[in-house]
Amino acid sequence: MSKYRFFKLCSLTAAASMLLAACGSTAPTAPTAAPKATDAPAKPAATTAAPAATAVPAKPAGKRGAGDTLRILYWQAPTILNAHLASGTKDFDASRLILEPLAAIGPDGSPVPTLAAEIPTLANGGIAKDQTSITWKLKKDVKWSDGTPFTADDVVFTYNYCANKETGCSTASAFAGLKSVEAVDASTVKITFDKPSAAPYRTFVSTQGYILQKKQFANCIGANAAKDSACQAANNAPVGTGPFKLKEFKSGDTVTYVMNENYRDPDKPFFKEVVFKGGGDAPSAARAAFQTGDTDYAWNLQVEWAVLDQLVKTGGKAVLVNTPTSNVERVMFNATDPSAALGDKRGEVGSPHPFFTDKKVRQALAMAIDRKTIAEQLYGQTGDPTCELITTDPFISPSKLYGGLRKCEPNIEGAKKLLDEAGWKAGAGGIREKDGKKLKVTFLTSTNTLRQKEQALIKDAWAAIGVDTELLNVSSTVFFSTDAGSNDTIGKFFNDVQMYTNNYTTPDPTDYLCDFTTGQISAKSNGWRSGNNVRYSNPEYDKLCDQLRAAADDAARKDIVVKMNDLLVTDAFVVPLVARKRVSAMAKDLKGVKGTPWDSEMWDIADWSR
Repeated sequence: MSKYRFFKLCSLTAAASMLLAACGSTAPTAPTAAPKATDAPAKPAATTAAPAATAVPAKPAGKRGAGDTLRILYWQAPTILNAHLASGTKDFDASRLILEPLAAIGPDGSPVPTLAAEIPTLANGGIAKDQTSITWKLKKDVKWSDGTPFTADDVVFTYNYCANKETGCSTASAFAGLKSVEAVDASTVKITFDKPSAAPYRTFVSTQGYILQKKQFANCIGANAAKDSACQAANNAPVGTGPFKLKEFKSGDTVTYVMNENYRDPDKPFFKEVVFKGGGDAPSAARAAFQTGDTDYAWNLQVEWAVLDQLVKTGGKAVLVNTPTSNVERVMFNATDPSAALGDKRGEVGSPHPFFTDKKVRQALAMAIDRKTIAEQLYGQTGDPTCELITTDPFISPSKLYGGLRKCEPNIEGAKKLLDEAGWKAGAGGIREKDGKKLKVTFLTSTNTLRQKEQALIKDAWAAIGVDTELLNVSSTVFFSTDAGSNDTIGKFFNDVQMYTNNYTTPDPTDYLCDFTTGQISAKSNGWRSGNNVRYSNPEYDKLCDQLRAAADDAARKDIVVKMNDLLVTDAFVVPLVARKRVSAMAKDLKGVKGTPWDSEMWDIADWSR
């Protein structure tokens, strides 16, 4: 049985010494007794106002519906409410007000019952002694918002929905490595692993585990999931068990929710209505929270630190929530050819990239980037430079920042040497050429003033080694979507380079890392929704994923995670830049918000009140 459960997230620079002091020992992933509630994580180091209060009442002040309207602002607008077909955090979070998993992951990394009656453990018999299965007992008398009963059949259906490759679930990795999911009775679900598992809280947990109503989605398994008109309607108006139900959804703009009168807790939710507004930009969202008070909660304030710090100090309407997470801003190099001239073969595995197939080219571009300057000039106290994809204990690679096995400082001369060795010689205007072809890349990211400054710094670094870079940006609403009509989505990746942030949503990074396996490659056949949008394929890496799913020994699991991290980074298709904190703002009179690095920011919205 694995010996870790409680992962403290440690910053990687001396500037975050207060956070480092908070890092401590770990506890089991599969505890032998039911997890107990703990205090919220230690306050992050910041010169701004304190984060959300950690003393949270068990129930909101007042009765159900005592509050009026809760205003939430996500400058990346939701485009779908079925999270299993989504590709952006905005969609997972907008879905969470309606759809729920069996368990959430709380601030300390412990699973918290949601639709489950209790957390399965070895002690209560929920986890088999040989670790080959986990049995979930469901809360009884839970109803869907349409008044019909929630049962184990809905859970089994959700597994069958996402286990079908033709459905194209973006959450598919959370349903891999299972032998079966069966309904023992109406309120009991048994999951059997294909091998003994030391990470039992993978499936139906956190943002990857939302349960769909079988009645609504029964005809949506496979190709119908995204193509059938009735299924498309269900994807944008799911029936749920959460504290709210849908009133109106304007895709790419606003979601309006009202109380779910069938919600299982008679005292919750506090608010009659939630308006989940999307669009705009991060600086405007920050101003709406801190200066004008036009919103109660503003998400993902990816704003230059100098600007954000000033808004916090002078605004007075909100407090900053600056939570360490597993978020890593990264650059991705496309393994496939994004040329439109290829037609249906564009971005497919059978069409290799014309020059990123050369490892030295990828390594040269990675070597030229100055992560420290990006972090210090743009992120300040909201992010630290890193060249690791896995940044949380106990899995941090021994190479760490600026030391150990891997050096992260920019090395322009070293990068030039690699390109020389790869046969790319300086040509007209200093741009390198090979076989009559110039070394030019298209570089896409979401529209955001901070990200455009990141792009500019990287472009300058690449210009110094003879690479011509065309900078592109597209609305985050489009970029982080599965819009079939756009070629600029994160899953299609029809450019040479793209940049964004991603993270793992449970303390164990198994599914996150296994998203980079060959079987998870994003392609036309799965609607460009699978997790491996870079189209990375390495048989050695695939074998490590299999080993990680089966490893039960702590030391062995850590060793495998480190190897997988190191393979991704040294193969240089994935280039980590900044270990980002989760930065949001909440109105000073908003209560009950318990930030967690491991789940949706909306995970506990039933508890929010004024």
